Amino acid sequence: MQADLRAVRIFRLFRIFRLLKIARYSTAMARFGDALRESRAEILVFVGAILMLIYLAGAGIYHFEHKAQPEVEDCRSIFHSLWWAVATLTPAAGGVEPVTLGGRLFTFLMLMFGLGIVAVPAGIIAAALSKVLRREEAKEEKQDP
Repeated sequence: MQADLRAVRIFRLFRIFRLLKIARYSTAMARFGDALRESRAEILVFVGAILMLIYLAGAGIYHFEHKAQPEVEDCRSIFHSLWWAVATLTPAAGGVEPVTLGGRLFTFLMLMFGLGIVAVPAGIIAAALSKVLRREEAKEEKQDP
């Protein structure tokens, strides 16, 4: 009988944590952390809006597709449709392919909102990074006469 040691390979992943210790000394990581702390309120508001949008998207696809596709699992209830909403609003693979005109138009609208889910936080963090960098440059100018 031979021991299966493939499960021990998981411990190799702990080596990655050693690399994360290096990040403590990186000024870029410090700036990024400052930017996240500075934009925390905006990001929390955005996450709240996304959660509401996911619920409305689940209710919407249920409304449009429940009668046309009652056998599809994602159309059984609004709460089942929430997975469709998450998959449609993010880059995940979707579940329900709408067959009604209303469902297709609604899906198109949700896909457009999905693009904003990636773009808006990137813009918020980029603006915060720019602000942190300007603040650091202003401090350096005050120190160097």
